[in-house]
Amino acid sequence: MAIDAKKLSKFCRPFRIVLGIALIGAGVYTGIVWFYLGVIPLIAGIIGICPACAITKQCTILGKDIEATEDKKSE
Repeated sequence: MAIDAKKLSKFCRPFRIVLGIALIGAGVYTGIVWFYLGVIPLIAGIIGICPACAITKQCTILGKDIEATEDKKSE
């Protein structure tokens, strides 16, 4: 089962970008270095990949898309 991690939903990419910017902003404002991990969802949103899906080869976001493509392949 190959997952095309570049097909994120229209909601997911902007959400990751906003989440990344918010976390980085919180890090700058509070001085807590852990918030700088917001760069991960920011880059994932900009590039359009899902790192968790690529690593685990499973994706809950793309679950419906994967099932649809597998059904088409079996026909």
